[in-house]
Order: sequence, then structure tokens, then C-alpha cells
Amino acid sequence: MAACALRRGFLSSVSKYNKKHTHRILSVADTSSGFEAYRPRVQCRACGIAGGVQQRRFMSSRPEGKILETVGVFEAVKQHGKYETGQLFLHSVFGYRGIVLFPWHARLYDRDITPPMSDSKPEPPGAHGSKEVKGKTHTYYQVLIDTRDCPHISQRSQTEAVTFLANHDDSRALYAIPGLDYVSHEDILPYNSAEQVPIQHELFERFLMYNPAKSPPFTARDTLKAWQEKNHPWLELSDVHRETTENIRVTVIPFYMGMREAQNSHVYWWRYCIRLENMGNEVVQLRERHWRIFSLSGTLETVRGRGVVGREPVLSKEQPAFQYSSHVSLQAPSGHMWGTFRIERTDGSHFDVRIPPFSLESNKDDKAPPAGYTF
Repeated sequence: MAACALRRGFLSSVSKYNKKHTHRILSVADTSSGFEAYRPRVQCRACGIAGGVQQRRFMSSRPEGKILETVGVFEAVKQHGKYETGQLFLHSVFGYRGIVLFPWHARLYDRDITPPMSDSKPEPPGAHGSKEVKGKTHTYYQVLIDTRDCPHISQRSQTEAVTFLANHDDSRALYAIPGLDYVSHEDILPYNSAEQVPIQHELFERFLMYNPAKSPPFTARDTLKAWQEKNHPWLELSDVHRETTENIRVTVIPFYMGMREAQNSHVYWWRYCIRLENMGNEVVQLRERHWRIFSLSGTLETVRGRGVVGREPVLSKEQPAFQYSSHVSLQAPSGHMWGTFRIERTDGSHFDVRIPPFSLESNKDDKAPPAGYTF
């Protein structure tokens, strides 16, 4: 399993990566991995995380039977500048193989950094705390995920996809293009490969062509350029929000999806992607969520529930991150969301992790519907 093996096989040495070009990248062609805990015993198809263990929640991964194969050679990590279209990479957290389609410049609002009071984002009504946060420009990338790795990314609720509103009157209809992800610059581990089709994805050959005279040797086809231009309002990420509580970092990226009319009123839709990361050594598990959703119309909604997207992920040193996406709609062109995640330690004690407040803004042009698969 590529993701698991990358995580356990070579990612443990990523911090020691010396930027030389001689490191081979290994992927797993076939493996079985186990999950061992105090009773009951649980086995997941990938890494065995989130296994429903209720007694002692101390877990240790014991992968067995790995068969490694070379997929490429590491390149130097870029400390400055950006990666170009066609750059092959491994995700430093989730371990999958991918390729860069194009970069985005987002504003990162990091609540772990105390900035000057000027040029900051205001707090939403009723949000926790009064800290003002200054945004800084940060590079993210739209990428394709290799479909061979998708079944093994157990740290994700699903293989990431870009979702759009459907091009008809059903205001609740959504469609998705799977295997598209947004990756932060520091999560890119660049590599090169001699293969002309190193990434398996149905859009790879529609969007990219092999050109050995270029570096990287994959260039954008006109279909990729046209698709990006036509879908720009629905693909672009503008704001990224981050906050850490007791070594658990929460990152939120909201996306405006558009407006639809329903029962003589306007309904505005957003998608939001959330990533939880355990920055410490203690094993913890997400148990509950508590959301507050404020609409410009003046309504304040509270949402409580077990876990997220039907899962209660474990965050350990071996599997420190979990990511998922969800959607929200308002009958107003803007609003705010914030809240907390209830986290449980192995001794049964709990603490609340703050979800940083983020704006829901509809400042995109609604006149042109998203093109989706239209090329």
C-alpha cells in the first residue's frame, strides 16, 4: 500500500532529508498491515486507524509483508519560489503520489502567531476569543492524486475531490471530480521519474503531455488551461485558517460554490476542507464536533454530533493527521463558522480543540456556472 509504506518506510527519514538528489523513493506494490490494541482486536484495510476500540485506546501499528518498488528519485525541496505545472511529488503527510496542475496564492490566517493589530481579520459575532489575525500570502497547489494510492489513504475520510453545484435547477445537487486535492507548499516532496505516464488518473493525459525538453518534463495542454480559466471562481482558494490547541492543529479551507434559487429564495453554498494534525506524541481520538454557524440574515445555528463524517479518527505519532470535507448552505450571501472538536486521551479524559473562525463569502461571479468535465 503506497500511502502506508511511504509514511512508515521513508517518511520517518524525511526530517533527515539532506536535499541531495540520490535518494530513491519507494512505494509498496503489495502488503498487509495489522492493527493491534487491547481487546477487541480490529483490522483496517489500510493502516488500521479509527478501529472502534473503546477500552484502552493505546494503539501501535505493525505493518508486515511490504514489497517495495522504486517510483522515482528525490529532488531538492524548494525553500523559495514555487513548483511548476507537471512537478511530481509525494505528499509529506498522506504519502500519496501526485502531480502539480497549477499553483494558487492564498491568505493564511495563523492564530498561533500573534501579529500587529493592523491589517487583520475581524472576529465573527460570538466567536471564541478576541485575537485578531494578520493574513500572509502562502502557496497552495491544485494537484492530481494517483488513483493507485487512493484506496490506501486511510488518514482521509475520502479521496479528496473538487465538488461543484450541478448545472440545473436542483439547488441541492452536487457533482464531484475525484482525485483533485489542494496541497500546501511545505507538504510537497518533489521527485522525478523516467516514466512518461507516472501518475494514473483519468485526467492526466487530458491535462498534461510529456515533453522531455522541459523540466519538469510534463506541460499543460490547452484543455487544462481552458478548464482552469473557466472554473477559476470555483477552484480558487483564497483564505486558509489555522489554530493549535494542546498540540492539535486544525486547518480550515473554505470554498464558495455558488448560489441557487429554491422556493423563491436564494441559497448560497460553500465547501470546507478540514485537516486535524497531532503535533505531539500522545495518542488521541476525535469524539464529538460542536459547530456554530452565523448567517448575515441574523440567524445563529448550533450543530452537535459524534465524530466527523461518520468517523472518530485516531491521531497518533504513526498516523498524525486526518482530513475531510463537508458542505454548508445559507440563505444569505455571507456568514461565519467556528466551533470545537472534543478530543479524548487514552486515559479517558477529554479536552476541546478550537476550530478557527472562518468567513463564508460569496464574492465570486455567479453568472457562469462551473464547467466540471466540459473541455
